[in-house]
Amino acid sequence: MVELRQHDSSPTRKGEWRDVARSRAGTKRGRGATRSRTRLSVAVLALLLLAAVLVPWLSPSTGLVDYGSVRMPPAPGHPFGTDTSGRDLFTRSWAGLRISLLVAAVSTLVSTVLGSVVGTVAGSFGGWTDRLLMRLVDAVNSVPHLLLGIVIVALYRGTVLAVVLSIGLTHWATVARVVRSEVLGLRERPYVDAAISAGASRWWILRRHMLPAVVPQASLSAVLLVPHAVFHETALSFLGLGLPPHLASIGNILGDGREAVLLGAWWIVAFPALLLVATTLAVSGLAAAWRDRTVPARRSELTL
Repeated sequence: MVELRQHDSSPTRKGEWRDVARSRAGTKRGRGATRSRTRLSVAVLALLLLAAVLVPWLSPSTGLVDYGSVRMPPAPGHPFGTDTSGRDLFTRSWAGLRISLLVAAVSTLVSTVLGSVVGTVAGSFGGWTDRLLMRLVDAVNSVPHLLLGIVIVALYRGTVLAVVLSIGLTHWATVARVVRSEVLGLRERPYVDAAISAGASRWWILRRHMLPAVVPQASLSAVLLVPHAVFHETALSFLGLGLPPHLASIGNILGDGREAVLLGAWWIVAFPALLLVATTLAVSGLAAAWRDRTVPARRSELTL
């Protein structure tokens, strides 16, 4: 007993305790920072979504043209100024943010569902099925997404469905790779081996074990895809290949303000761009916090 107390009071043992205390304190600080970032991202995103819904509803004159108020600078009556057609940029920017987020959300849903199905089937079946599907993923990744999206939009130009398909059919490959890697790890789990030994079919294992297990990773990939989908839709509309001109998307507003900036009407581009950046940062912060919570970090704990 005396020897044990002397060992516990040794400088080496004290140093180990200090290392453990510092590690736990760092873990608590990291969790606190993650919670703070999550709250801030959720609050900012909630305010942006609430304004995107309420502002166009309270002021429905989004497309009202007034050529007597063309390119007016920000003023109390027009907080964001007016565009080249005299339309109120404040109402039009929030309406454009709502449309851009809606198109991005639907496109992300299409990409997530398609990528999850492809990744789960490839990882579960393996063999020729896996190799064939992965070569398809490599073929999609070998072509620039914007270029492939332009080709798809050119087939059905001027429709919302074409924009959704151009984004959804070009961004599913990343989700498929993430889901496939998760399924390959799940195949080695004991409960999957037990189901195979019991005579369960591959489709039953796929439906009962694989798909529910990849939902967290697929959801995280979907959240990370939303900002990219917003920028993709904005780029297509900015080039004049996206949504119809009468729809107030962020890309259409920025496209209309290209020439107005040269005339000194900087607000036509500045305020919609600020809304786009703020929304992207909020969604990215929420995705990063979600990643920290769903993907556990590797911690080495000292056994005392």
